[in-house]
Amino acid sequence: MTRPLHIDFVSDVVCPWCVVGLGGLETALDKLKDEGITAEIAFQPFELNPGMAPEGENVAEHIAAKYGSTPEQSAANRAMITARAAEAWPGFEMRMAADSRIWNTFDAHRLLAWAGEAGPERQKALKAALFRTHFTDGNNLTDAGVLTRAAEAAGLDRAEAAEVLASGRYAAEVRAEQALWRQRGINSVPAVVVEGKYLISGGQPAAVFEEALRKIAAEQAAA
Repeated sequence: MTRPLHIDFVSDVVCPWCVVGLGGLETALDKLKDEGITAEIAFQPFELNPGMAPEGENVAEHIAAKYGSTPEQSAANRAMITARAAEAWPGFEMRMAADSRIWNTFDAHRLLAWAGEAGPERQKALKAALFRTHFTDGNNLTDAGVLTRAAEAAGLDRAEAAEVLASGRYAAEVRAEQALWRQRGINSVPAVVVEGKYLISGGQPAAVFEEALRKIAAEQAAA
């Protein structure tokens, strides 16, 4: 490859499978470096629960209402996803429990849009910080203080992050991006869109991403 692949990672920061997917994608890209295959990732917004109230919801109750899962099924699913996350993203701690809460993420997506203007590495660092804020620390993603601390942990300016949140900046951009991806047929996440036309759906293992990206890179090089 003579240039990096462009990857749009459409996701939400309260989506556990998005943690699995990002870990698998990053592992695959690390392995592909020796083959000259690199990528630049842009994180695109997708709210799983756009109408959720600021106080959030208990995750077990939310899953039961949304999918009809029993408490036993929810516990088994949490254990399975936790194991997958640990495998896909070494060092990442996912601490989902029956008393965990899920939050509205619109403000988190606004901060990610702002971070994207500072460059892909800063945006990726904020994405990781927000995943840890939610899944590891169990903090409230609608709390401005929580969000600005995540921004600071990602190497961004905390005061400017606070100004973004207070001013409502990037609200229109986030809504427009979400509408665009839904118009393109993205109804579940993570959705990994490569070069604007190849879709890899779900929290796939690194081997799946590696094989798919290798084929895409070969097609792009031959074009």
